[in-house]
Amino acid sequence: LKFKAVIQDVEALNKKAFKNKLDITKLSFFTYAHVQKKYSLLDSGAALGFGVGPMVVSTSNIKHLTSNFRVAIPGKNTTANLLFSLAYPKLKNKTEILFSEIEDAVLKEKFDLGVIIHESRFTYKQKGLKKIIDLGNWWEKKTKSPIPLGGIAISKKFPKDIQKKVERVIRRSVEF
Repeated sequence: LKFKAVIQDVEALNKKAFKNKLDITKLSFFTYAHVQKKYSLLDSGAALGFGVGPMVVSTSNIKHLTSNFRVAIPGKNTTANLLFSLAYPKLKNKTEILFSEIEDAVLKEKFDLGVIIHESRFTYKQKGLKKIIDLGNWWEKKTKSPIPLGGIAISKKFPKDIQKKVERVIRRSVEF
């Protein structure tokens, strides 16, 4: 096996999965639900669990969210956006921006709210942002299940033996 790394944010990878552009890709589980006819989900490399979900932040403590709020999201095909949409279906004024730019965009008041993911869970307080809701906790309370964030998928154009071989390589990498 030979691999060529494609280092991009999850929404860029989600979009490539919709177009079947990558042989193996990390993607949001929300996206996987739409591309599962073209991709098989591997058993290793998934991100799911308790206490790890996206959060909604603002520059102030907001008690009631209104439909006119401007919301920065890390991509329309992300699990973060799906959870936000489930929790706040009336908030439709959403703009996709790169996940790593959401905190600063909210601080600069380009948006009223930001749906943050990844390391921003741990940095938003230091930057002076306030947590409005932890969407992971919201999901966990609602479903009593871990939050499914993303996984690694392989194109179904590969035979099962190659898919299993890639699975073993990724499993060994994760274990290492």
